[in-house]
Amino acid sequence: MGLGDKISNKAEELASKAKEAAGDVTDNERLEAEGKAEQLGAKAKQAGENVKDAGRNLADGVKDAFDGR
Repeated sequence: MGLGDKISNKAEELASKAKEAAGDVTDNERLEAEGKAEQLGAKAKQAGENVKDAGRNLADGVKDAFDGR
């Protein structure tokens, strides 16, 4: 995962936590729920990027194993 993606996902997660907290403080259930939902979305993006990274690392490892013969 690129550094830009990591920063973007983390910023999205932090903004959604702030939204959830604002909803909690103002007793706005809709805002709080939106914040929670956005956090899940940011975490899902992060998980998807981690899967991509793992696939790339696996492919690199296989390539290196065959190149080392």
